[in-house]
Amino acid sequence: MNVTWEGSGRDGTGWEGLSPYAGRCRLPGWDCTAGLVVGEDAALMIDAGSSVREGARLRTRAHGLLGGGRVTHLALTHPHFDHVFGAAAFAGTEVFAAVGAEHVLAEGREELLADAVRNGADPEEAAEAADLLVRPRHLVSGEWTLDLGGGLQVLLANVGPGHTGHDLAVLVAGPGPGSREIVFCGDLVEESGEPQAGPDAVPSRWPAALDRLLALGGEDALYVPGHGAVVDAAFVRAQREALARRFDVP
Repeated sequence: MNVTWEGSGRDGTGWEGLSPYAGRCRLPGWDCTAGLVVGEDAALMIDAGSSVREGARLRTRAHGLLGGGRVTHLALTHPHFDHVFGAAAFAGTEVFAAVGAEHVLAEGREELLADAVRNGADPEEAAEAADLLVRPRHLVSGEWTLDLGGGLQVLLANVGPGHTGHDLAVLVAGPGPGSREIVFCGDLVEESGEPQAGPDAVPSRWPAALDRLLALGGEDALYVPGHGAVVDAAFVRAQREALARRFDVP
Protein backbone atom coordinates (compact mmCIF):
# COMPACT_ATOMS: atom_id res chain seq x y z
CA MET A 1 0.00 0.00 0.00
CA ASN A 2 1.41 3.40 -1.01
CA VAL A 3 1.26 5.90 1.83
CA THR A 4 2.16 9.59 1.76
CA TRP A 5 3.21 10.74 5.22
CA GLU A 6 2.31 14.39 5.66
CA GLY A 7 3.12 16.86 8.41
CA SER A 8 5.59 16.91 11.27
CA GLY A 9 3.72 14.53 13.56
CA ARG A 10 3.91 17.16 16.33
CA ASP A 11 0.90 17.91 18.56
CA GLY A 12 -1.16 15.23 16.86
CA THR A 13 -1.08 16.95 13.44
CA GLY A 14 -0.03 14.87 10.46
CA TRP A 15 2.38 11.95 10.50
CA GLU A 16 6.16 11.99 10.74
CA GLY A 17 7.35 9.56 8.09
CA LEU A 18 10.08 7.21 9.32
CA SER A 19 10.16 5.05 6.19
CA PRO A 20 7.84 4.41 3.22
CA TYR A 21 5.83 2.01 5.41
CA ALA A 22 6.08 3.44 8.95
CA GLY A 23 5.27 6.73 10.60
CA ARG A 24 4.32 8.18 13.93
CA CYS A 25 2.73 11.20 15.56
CA ARG A 26 3.36 12.93 18.88
CA LEU A 27 0.09 13.44 20.69
CA PRO A 28 -0.66 16.65 22.58
CA GLY A 29 -0.67 16.74 26.36
CA TRP A 30 1.95 14.19 27.30
CA ASP A 31 3.92 14.15 24.03
CA CYS A 32 3.08 10.47 23.71
CA THR A 33 4.01 8.57 20.54
CA ALA A 34 1.50 6.68 18.43
CA GLY A 35 2.94 4.67 15.55
CA LEU A 36 1.47 3.31 12.32
CA VAL A 37 2.96 0.55 10.16
CA VAL A 38 1.34 -0.13 6.81
CA GLY A 39 1.66 -3.28 4.70
CA GLU A 40 -0.13 -4.42 1.57
CA ASP A 41 -2.74 -6.40 3.49
CA ALA A 42 -2.86 -4.98 7.02
CA ALA A 43 -2.00 -1.96 9.17
CA LEU A 44 -0.68 -1.91 12.73
CA MET A 45 -1.26 0.94 15.19
CA ILE A 46 1.22 1.16 18.06
CA ASP A 47 -0.42 2.57 21.19
CA ALA A 48 -3.81 4.22 21.23
CA GLY A 49 -3.66 7.56 23.02
CA SER A 50 -4.89 8.79 26.38
CA SER A 51 -8.68 8.83 25.90
CA VAL A 52 -11.39 7.26 23.76
CA ARG A 53 -11.76 10.60 21.97
CA GLU A 54 -8.04 10.75 21.21
CA GLY A 55 -8.09 7.13 20.03
CA ALA A 56 -11.00 7.92 17.71
CA ARG A 57 -9.06 10.85 16.22
CA LEU A 58 -6.08 8.58 15.68
CA ARG A 59 -8.23 5.94 14.00
CA THR A 60 -9.90 8.50 11.74
CA ARG A 61 -6.58 10.03 10.71
CA ALA A 62 -5.08 6.61 10.08
CA HIS A 63 -8.02 5.47 7.98
CA GLY A 64 -7.81 8.68 5.95
CA LEU A 65 -4.14 8.02 5.30
CA LEU A 66 -4.90 4.44 4.28
CA GLY A 67 -7.34 5.57 1.57
CA GLY A 68 -10.12 3.13 2.35
CA GLY A 69 -8.04 0.65 4.29
CA ARG A 70 -8.30 0.33 8.04
CA VAL A 71 -6.21 -0.41 11.09
CA THR A 72 -6.31 -4.18 11.58
CA HIS A 73 -3.88 -4.65 14.50
CA LEU A 74 -3.11 -2.70 17.67
CA ALA A 75 -0.01 -3.21 19.83
CA LEU A 76 0.00 -1.74 23.35
CA THR A 77 3.58 -1.17 24.50
CA HIS A 78 2.68 -1.08 28.22
CA PRO A 79 -0.37 -0.65 30.45
CA HIS A 80 -0.27 3.07 31.30
CA PHE A 81 -3.27 5.32 30.71
CA ASP A 82 -1.61 7.60 28.14
CA HIS A 83 -0.91 4.60 25.91
CA VAL A 84 -4.01 2.41 26.37
CA PHE A 85 -7.04 4.58 27.20
CA GLY A 86 -7.81 5.10 23.50
CA ALA A 87 -7.92 1.40 22.66
CA ALA A 88 -11.73 1.16 22.79
CA ALA A 89 -11.84 3.33 19.64
CA PHE A 90 -10.21 0.51 17.65
CA ALA A 91 -13.11 -1.93 17.67
CA GLY A 92 -12.55 -4.98 15.50
CA THR A 93 -8.76 -4.87 15.63
CA GLU A 94 -6.52 -7.67 16.89
CA VAL A 95 -4.98 -6.33 20.11
CA PHE A 96 -1.52 -7.41 21.33
CA ALA A 97 0.35 -6.74 24.58
CA ALA A 98 3.06 -8.30 26.73
CA VAL A 99 1.83 -11.19 28.83
CA GLY A 100 0.63 -9.93 32.20
CA ALA A 101 -0.66 -6.63 30.86
CA GLU A 102 -4.12 -8.16 30.65
CA HIS A 103 -4.26 -8.45 34.43
CA VAL A 104 -3.37 -4.79 34.89
CA LEU A 105 -6.06 -3.76 32.42
CA ALA A 106 -8.65 -6.03 34.03
CA GLU A 107 -7.86 -5.54 37.71
CA GLY A 108 -6.03 -2.20 37.85
CA ARG A 109 -8.68 0.06 36.31
CA GLU A 110 -9.13 2.20 39.40
CA GLU A 111 -5.39 2.85 39.70
CA LEU A 112 -5.13 3.68 35.99
CA LEU A 113 -8.04 6.09 36.37
CA ALA A 114 -6.51 7.70 39.44
CA ASP A 115 -3.15 8.04 37.69
CA ALA A 116 -4.79 9.69 34.68
CA VAL A 117 -6.61 12.24 36.83
CA ARG A 118 -3.47 12.90 38.93
CA ASN A 119 -1.64 13.72 35.72
CA GLY A 120 -4.26 16.15 34.47
CA ALA A 121 -6.62 14.04 32.37
CA ASP A 122 -10.24 15.14 32.20
CA PRO A 123 -11.99 13.10 34.94
CA GLU A 124 -15.06 12.30 32.83
CA GLU A 125 -13.04 11.24 29.80
CA ALA A 126 -10.72 9.19 32.00
CA ALA A 127 -13.66 7.46 33.71
CA GLU A 128 -15.18 6.62 30.30
CA ALA A 129 -11.89 5.16 29.08
CA ALA A 130 -11.42 3.13 32.27
CA ASP A 131 -14.93 1.68 31.90
CA LEU A 132 -14.22 0.71 28.29
CA LEU A 133 -10.69 -0.62 28.75
CA VAL A 134 -9.82 -3.25 26.17
CA ARG A 135 -8.15 -6.48 27.24
CA PRO A 136 -5.62 -7.70 24.68
CA ARG A 137 -6.53 -10.89 22.88
CA HIS A 138 -2.96 -11.81 21.98
CA LEU A 139 -0.36 -12.01 24.74
CA VAL A 140 3.34 -11.97 23.82
CA SER A 141 5.62 -13.92 26.14
CA GLY A 142 8.67 -14.01 23.86
CA GLU A 143 8.41 -12.86 20.25
CA TRP A 144 5.51 -12.77 17.80
CA THR A 145 5.87 -12.04 14.08
CA LEU A 146 3.12 -10.27 12.16
CA ASP A 147 3.04 -10.42 8.36
CA LEU A 148 1.42 -7.22 7.10
CA GLY A 149 1.76 -8.21 3.45
CA GLY A 150 4.05 -7.13 0.63
CA GLY A 151 7.07 -8.63 2.39
CA LEU A 152 6.67 -6.35 5.42
CA GLN A 153 7.09 -8.16 8.72
CA VAL A 154 6.81 -6.74 12.22
CA LEU A 155 8.27 -8.41 15.29
CA LEU A 156 6.56 -7.90 18.65
CA ALA A 157 9.04 -8.60 21.44
CA ASN A 158 8.44 -8.85 25.18
CA VAL A 159 11.66 -7.15 26.28
CA GLY A 160 10.71 -6.14 29.83
CA PRO A 161 10.30 -5.80 32.64
CA GLY A 162 11.68 -2.30 33.02
CA HIS A 163 9.49 0.78 32.81
CA THR A 164 6.65 -1.55 33.84
CA GLY A 165 6.35 -5.25 34.45
CA HIS A 166 4.97 -5.72 30.94
CA ASP A 167 6.94 -3.85 28.25
CA LEU A 168 6.47 -4.67 24.57
CA ALA A 169 8.76 -3.40 21.80
CA VAL A 170 7.91 -3.38 18.10
CA LEU A 171 10.61 -3.98 15.47
CA VAL A 172 9.75 -3.04 11.90
CA ALA A 173 11.95 -4.69 9.28
CA GLY A 174 11.68 -3.34 5.74
CA PRO A 175 10.63 -5.55 2.84
CA GLY A 176 13.87 -5.11 0.89
CA PRO A 177 17.59 -5.56 1.57
CA GLY A 178 19.23 -2.54 3.11
CA SER A 179 16.02 -1.20 4.63
CA ARG A 180 16.64 0.58 7.91
CA GLU A 181 15.03 -1.09 10.90
CA ILE A 182 12.75 0.87 13.22
CA VAL A 183 12.18 0.03 16.89
CA PHE A 184 9.15 1.41 18.73
CA CYS A 185 10.36 1.36 22.34
CA GLY A 186 7.38 2.45 24.41
CA ASP A 187 8.47 4.22 27.59
CA LEU A 188 11.56 2.06 28.01
CA VAL A 189 13.14 5.01 26.20
CA GLU A 190 12.16 8.66 26.66
CA GLU A 191 13.73 11.62 24.89
CA SER A 192 11.67 14.59 26.08
CA GLY A 193 12.51 14.07 29.74
CA GLU A 194 14.10 11.71 32.23
CA PRO A 195 12.61 8.18 32.08
CA GLN A 196 9.75 7.91 34.55
CA ALA A 197 9.92 5.14 37.15
CA GLY A 198 6.54 4.76 38.84
CA PRO A 199 5.47 2.19 41.43
CA ASP A 200 5.09 -0.51 38.77
CA ALA A 201 8.62 -0.04 37.37
CA VAL A 202 11.25 -2.75 37.80
CA PRO A 203 14.44 -0.64 38.01
CA SER A 204 16.79 -3.56 38.57
CA ARG A 205 15.77 -5.02 35.18
CA TRP A 206 15.47 -1.83 33.15
CA PRO A 207 19.08 -1.66 31.87
CA ALA A 208 18.85 -5.27 30.69
CA ALA A 209 15.62 -4.44 28.84
CA LEU A 210 17.50 -1.71 26.96
CA ASP A 211 20.26 -4.21 26.16
CA ARG A 212 17.56 -6.38 24.56
CA LEU A 213 16.24 -3.37 22.60
CA LEU A 214 19.71 -2.65 21.25
CA ALA A 215 20.23 -6.29 20.31
CA LEU A 216 16.88 -6.22 18.53
CA GLY A 217 17.52 -3.14 16.43
CA GLY A 218 21.28 -2.95 16.16
CA GLU A 219 23.51 0.07 15.63
CA ASP A 220 21.79 1.49 12.54
CA ALA A 221 18.14 1.33 13.59
CA LEU A 222 15.86 4.27 14.35
CA TYR A 223 14.60 4.08 17.93
CA VAL A 224 11.21 5.66 18.56
CA PRO A 225 10.69 6.55 22.23
CA GLY A 226 7.36 6.62 24.02
CA HIS A 227 7.81 10.38 24.49
CA GLY A 228 10.00 12.72 22.45
CA ALA A 229 12.02 12.77 19.26
CA VAL A 230 13.36 9.76 17.39
CA VAL A 231 16.83 8.74 18.61
CA ASP A 232 19.71 6.48 17.65
CA ALA A 233 21.46 3.55 19.29
CA ALA A 234 24.00 5.84 20.98
CA PHE A 235 21.18 7.68 22.77
CA VAL A 236 19.62 4.42 23.95
CA ARG A 237 23.00 3.19 25.17
CA ALA A 238 23.62 6.43 27.07
CA GLN A 239 20.17 6.24 28.65
CA ARG A 240 20.87 2.64 29.63
CA GLU A 241 24.06 3.71 31.42
CA ALA A 242 22.29 6.60 33.14
CA LEU A 243 19.56 4.26 34.41
CA ALA A 244 22.17 1.78 35.65
CA ARG A 245 23.85 4.56 37.65
CA ARG A 246 20.53 5.95 38.88
CA PHE A 247 19.33 2.60 40.19
CA ASP A 248 22.77 1.23 41.08
CA VAL A 249 22.52 -1.87 38.89
CA PRO A 250 25.04 -3.34 36.41
